[in-house]
Amino acid sequence: MSATLIAEPPRIARLKHDRHGRPVPWFVAWIDGEPDFRILRPGATGIAWSARICWLCGLIFQRQEPRAYLIGPMCVVNRISAEPPSHSECAGYAVQVCPFLTTPNMVRRDRHLPEGTEEPPGKMIRRNPGVIALWVVRYNGTDIRREQGGPLFNIGRQPLWVEWWSKGRLASRAEVAASVDSGLPLLADECAGDEAALIELNRAHAEALRYFPKS
Repeated sequence: MSATLIAEPPRIARLKHDRHGRPVPWFVAWIDGEPDFRILRPGATGIAWSARICWLCGLIFQRQEPRAYLIGPMCVVNRISAEPPSHSECAGYAVQVCPFLTTPNMVRRDRHLPEGTEEPPGKMIRRNPGVIALWVVRYNGTDIRREQGGPLFNIGRQPLWVEWWSKGRLASRAEVAASVDSGLPLLADECAGDEAALIELNRAHAEALRYFPKS
């Protein structure tokens, strides 16, 4: 869906825009006067979390304002995100216009990255899952942990609400199930040889089913 057909929320509208008129998320690095959507601005994750600002618009959260995580289906299973949360209205805009989130066949463009670019923390599954969850939680102030390579975020076990999106519109249960079924073996590979971890993965998968779309 073209970004020009979706009204920008006020918090998004105040962002800088690129030469094509697209709002540039707060976390994006600018290189030689141009935004590189593949790269985080220096220290972005730590700044966003410690300053309690939205990952997308860069404005501060109001006290006790809900936080929205934009996550792939495997993150709904393991309840971990490598990115800080956003305002729910900013995240709702992103799932309708962001090219990577709205185009299932789009792949990450990793060629010609600037020298010194680092991988995100945790073990990233390098695929476009085809669906994205907008996972909204209450702020509790304790949902961060340190891992080698940087912080990861515990997204919580009891969301206020969950929406599933694909191709710029709400996703169906079949689409979400297909994405989870294709990604689950990748998590299972990480648990190979660890019976307890496999049991926990199966439990987490069963729990994730509760948050699938009804139809």
